[in-house]
Amino acid sequence: MTLPWLDELQARLSDLDTRHQRRQRRAVQAGCGPEMVVSGPDGPRRLLAFCSNDYLGLAAHPALAAALGEGARRAGTGSGASALISGHHLAHQRVEERFGALLAPHIPNCRALLFGTGFLANTAVITALADRDTAIFSEALNHASLVDGVRLSGAIRHVYPHADIEALATLLRASTAVRKMIVTDAVFSMDGDLAPLAELLALAEEHGALLLVDDAHGFGVLGPGGAGSLAHFGLRSQHLIYVGTLGKAIGVAGAFVAAHEHVIEWLVQRARPYVFSTAPPPALAYAIDAALDIVGGASGDALRATLALRIARLRAGLDVHPWRLLPSSTAIQPIVIGENSRTMAVAAALLADGIWVAGIRPPTVPAGSARLRVTVCAAHSENQIDRLVAAINEQASNDRSRIERSC
Repeated sequence: MTLPWLDELQARLSDLDTRHQRRQRRAVQAGCGPEMVVSGPDGPRRLLAFCSNDYLGLAAHPALAAALGEGARRAGTGSGASALISGHHLAHQRVEERFGALLAPHIPNCRALLFGTGFLANTAVITALADRDTAIFSEALNHASLVDGVRLSGAIRHVYPHADIEALATLLRASTAVRKMIVTDAVFSMDGDLAPLAELLALAEEHGALLLVDDAHGFGVLGPGGAGSLAHFGLRSQHLIYVGTLGKAIGVAGAFVAAHEHVIEWLVQRARPYVFSTAPPPALAYAIDAALDIVGGASGDALRATLALRIARLRAGLDVHPWRLLPSSTAIQPIVIGENSRTMAVAAALLADGIWVAGIRPPTVPAGSARLRVTVCAAHSENQIDRLVAAINEQASNDRSRIERSC
């Protein structure tokens, strides 16, 4: 006799296969970089990778690796407990102070708090601050961590259309909630465009709302010194709560929340993902410290300049009709193909050609908008960009020819 649950799960997995939505992991044998050695059924392969979020190429940087090793030698491999027991190390405190100082020009009385992941940080902020008397206004294209945080909070939930300031203003005016919070990505992870943060902040201030900005894909890349999207737009307000991710452009792992000191102290006291999670290994804080030295200095400026050149070269070379290259100035360059099956076929063709680009399907993106999510890094060479452009253009040309033959 079989267990019905297992039969039901097998049926659901088969349905994912039918809809070309089952995801697959690939085991990378070496560090993150423009070229990765990946395990496969026929043995390891070297692939040209355009699918990581290592935008500045720091994930395998020798200085970060050395700092991580030094941190492990000094503080061991684990923190041993939650931050409120014995897991809060001097190294954690040092990087929190650096983040607080970095965001101080944008948030008065700023203080920062370190988390193990961005997902934890987002859910912590929302669930600690919002309840059934709170109305949350959430961007339609927000990351899953923000969506889940809103659901877990029990707050009154409003979803406004992507970048639609007028729709949001209408919702805010109609709300009679005791407290209000606007929640948005800064750089949208599947579209690559920027939220209209200045307009969102103006609405937050007008309606006495908090504005939570998840800058996972902007911190380290945007703004002077890589200080992020608030710096990019030149914003300053006590209404702001900022989440920066450390596993993307910073090249390490974890996240931080920066906000008014009262907000941060409340998170320390009441944010369940913080209170009840083992603190990140102190060694990671050593590596984060080293990364901040690079990102905020002349080397970081040079890396951001190189990244901008690589993005411009990619966009100038692509000819993807009948597909659609979305308007994006960031390292995320989405090419919308539409059909799940065709998107995955193109991704498979690129992989056969030695190029690794992620095919993104629903539910990550809306139905009918499956896409290639090309991510560009400063470590990519001009020749590598040109190789990708030629391969994608060839696939798009094949689709054009197929459409012409069917007409």
